[in-house]
Amino acid sequence: MFTLLKEDGQARCGVLKTRHGDVQTPIFMPVGTQATVKGMTPAQLEEVGAQIILGNTYHLNIRPGSDLVHEMGGLHKFMNWKGPILTDSGGFQVFSLSKLRKITEKGIEFRSHLDGRKLFLGPQNCYEIQKKLDTDIAMVLDECPPYPCERDACEGAVARTIRWAGEFLELANKDGFIESGHHVFGIIQGSIYDDLRQHCGQALAEMDFPGYAIGGVSVGEPEAEMIRQVAATAPVMPKNKPRYVMGVGTPPQLLKMVGLGMDMFDCVMPTRLARHASVFTPNGVLNLKNERFKHDPNPIMVADNYTCQNFSRAYLRHLIMAKELLASTLLSIHNTHFFLDLMAQARAHIEAGDYSQWSAAWIERYNSD
Repeated sequence: MFTLLKEDGQARCGVLKTRHGDVQTPIFMPVGTQATVKGMTPAQLEEVGAQIILGNTYHLNIRPGSDLVHEMGGLHKFMNWKGPILTDSGGFQVFSLSKLRKITEKGIEFRSHLDGRKLFLGPQNCYEIQKKLDTDIAMVLDECPPYPCERDACEGAVARTIRWAGEFLELANKDGFIESGHHVFGIIQGSIYDDLRQHCGQALAEMDFPGYAIGGVSVGEPEAEMIRQVAATAPVMPKNKPRYVMGVGTPPQLLKMVGLGMDMFDCVMPTRLARHASVFTPNGVLNLKNERFKHDPNPIMVADNYTCQNFSRAYLRHLIMAKELLASTLLSIHNTHFFLDLMAQARAHIEAGDYSQWSAAWIERYNSD
């Protein structure tokens, strides 16, 4: 169940109730594709304020296998994460692993990126895999069109996405999955075509999903186009349900999308950039490999996280240059906290009623350096 608590213009804050706890929105969700957020323990995720994390149906079904996860007591117990988990359906791999798959009307034929064996992902086995994982929020199977995408191809992808969503939801309702407290989110596709996105959104809204997502953004299109797609889709997304933009984004992008009424986000960026020596600050991204940080006694920034409270830029740079594993962990702690704290600030300013002014000033400062 989702409760809308406050609106400030289009920006909003709310609470999403799940079997493993409440999620305060707007929220950023760290990505744990293979049952781990890279470089971080579950305890460290809790310490930086993570409320909900992601796993990936495609990857977890290939390795270690959904049957094994089920045997181990489900994904929460397997990875020792006590909070909510959302699992992506695997539909994005249609886009990212395009050389290894074939799309049919019944689903997606894959070849494993690990050993080349043949696999099939349709609405039924996509549902069954996520049921075995015992996820809190299951994403329906969708088809993510590439960018650019011809209109005819996009129309086909949208039609399949709508049909697969209906089949998935029917299974979840018949099986008692939703009644037992799990959520299922529909995914709105349509590439850059406003009318196709609105058609997809309206069709899914009529199915009455517990939540809705915008998919197929951040797949190579310019940032202005990405924001425009979200703005064009928002009006057809039910107001009383959580709204999730998949696979985004930079801090300014997140704040812009919160301003358009979006509630949930995920991205690999915090931990990926950490592994490449880059850290987020209110003044933009710093690359700690830079020579100017060699003698810098200051923390990355003044922040309430373990890394900034205990280590200097000089020490962090030393770890990076020495290729010590600790560097990735400490930078991941900071970057993940940065994104989560940004969403906490957003919630506070929505509640205070000054979100638009605050977010505009925050984005200007971030982009000014």
